[in-house]
Amino acid sequence: MKFLVDAQMPPRLAELLKRAGHDAMHTSELPKGNRSTDAEIVQVADAESRVVVTKDRDFRDGHLLHGSPQRLLVVATGNITNDALMSVFQVHLDEIVSGLEEAGLVELTRDALALGRPTRQTDS
Repeated sequence: MKFLVDAQMPPRLAELLKRAGHDAMHTSELPKGNRSTDAEIVQVADAESRVVVTKDRDFRDGHLLHGSPQRLLVVATGNITNDALMSVFQVHLDEIVSGLEEAGLVELTRDALALGRPTRQTDS
């Protein structure tokens, strides 16, 4: 699975996803780095079929209202340390990937996942 990790998330989350066999990048790797606008992040994610990983609820609103970004993982763990965040991802990564295969929106809390609407199937 392909991920684009937003600026509020630590770059080492992208590294964790890469070590797990996924194609992951952090916004710091984009041309404007962490100063990339939400629109630029969405454009890259949708063009490259990446899941945006973020704590930013604006992305959730855009996804629900306009279907953009097409795929989204909202991290709703509250304030936790980066080490704790990495642990949550390690514990739930298989579930996250499975959830994102079923739904365009997945919300991750400290101990659970919630799936949004199903991903639209398109004819290839």
